Amino acid sequence: MELFKYAQSEQGLSHEEIREELLKSLEGRELHHVLIIPPDFTRFHSNAGFITNAYYHILTERGVEVDIMPALGTHVPVTEEEATLMFGDIPFEKFIPHNWRTDVVRLGEVPASYLEEITEGLWKDPVSVEINRRIMDEKYDLIISPGQVVPHEVIGMANHSKNLFVGVGGSDMINKSHMVGAVYGMERMMGKDHTPVRKILDYALAHYLNERPILFVLTVCTAPGGVIHQHGLFIGDTRLVLEKAIELAQEKNIDFVDTGIKKCVVYLDPSEFKSTWLGNKSVYRTRMAIADGGELLVLAPGIERFGEDMTVDALIRKYGYRGMKNTMEQFAKAENQDLRDNMGAAAHLIHGSSDDRFHITYAVKNITKEEVESVGFGAADYDEMVKRYDPEKLQYGYNTLPDGEEIYFIPNPALGLWINREKF
Repeated sequence: MELFKYAQSEQGLSHEEIREELLKSLEGRELHHVLIIPPDFTRFHSNAGFITNAYYHILTERGVEVDIMPALGTHVPVTEEEATLMFGDIPFEKFIPHNWRTDVVRLGEVPASYLEEITEGLWKDPVSVEINRRIMDEKYDLIISPGQVVPHEVIGMANHSKNLFVGVGGSDMINKSHMVGAVYGMERMMGKDHTPVRKILDYALAHYLNERPILFVLTVCTAPGGVIHQHGLFIGDTRLVLEKAIELAQEKNIDFVDTGIKKCVVYLDPSEFKSTWLGNKSVYRTRMAIADGGELLVLAPGIERFGEDMTVDALIRKYGYRGMKNTMEQFAKAENQDLRDNMGAAAHLIHGSSDDRFHITYAVKNITKEEVESVGFGAADYDEMVKRYDPEKLQYGYNTLPDGEEIYFIPNPALGLWINREKF
């Protein structure tokens, strides 16, 4: 597949320009059944919603049967309201939910010897390669995988094969890939290509899906003021689409600060962030910029639970965000089989802690402060905090309050990565 690429655009590509490239990507193809695997609502600002809608109408107008299966990973299924907001007028019955525990087939494994090699000996178990059975359904003439390339805490840079093997993958890959990332160290990987987790997924793609008709449609976006600006579009069936997208995403989605931030204030849009499982992007994406002994205040008016499902929620409540050493000690205990059976949750507990290097406070409305404190975070009342730190009045970046306090404000942590230049 030829690579289609738009050069960097400060203003962002227009819908007309994007649609023209989507049309080109379908030239010369005789299609009857197409499966689209977009990200779910937690990636609202990826512009994959528009791309999915455009492909749907282009294809159905040609008489092609189109199914859509959001890459949920372990997230809750997309609701009808969310589907309308993100994907427009596509009929809701066209959306197929993915069940990462039951709706998968096993293709093979990434061998233990390879895992030991790429992790410098830190991980020595094989990883089972599972994927939603529809990916292997021969009726599909084309599988389209749209999504955003952006810094990511588990893999380094999101998307491409991750959208498949984690987004519509099975429990072993989800759990072990997260644990490999946690053990190897997120700060060694964030914002980079060719990380151990990326190599696991590259191996699986090359060995087990190399004969499937998969077309990657990758975006690079920013969203100043919540308005999506798509700066790049990369379409193809090779790794080159990922590499070219990463180059642009590293330029558009990584912000360097000149020195460690003493106080960082992050706002989580309540329509997007309802759990700390998602809301902890505020921790992941800022941790490389916050000074030792600093403070992270998370303004989280939509947080109402910890996990995206009840099993993970219960594990977070039981074990808490108490650092890598504590989590690995709990993980090693024979009586804690529930944690070993959910490695993704164990990894999340490691990722979500600052290991006491800086203090994390969640300001909440829909969950009690006592609950927040019970999992290891500081807690504050949202309505009280916004009197001082009003996201409607703060500007992105450094702000000096009337009493002289200096803070660094981030309105959406999911769209970037912040790094202290002194330590990079």
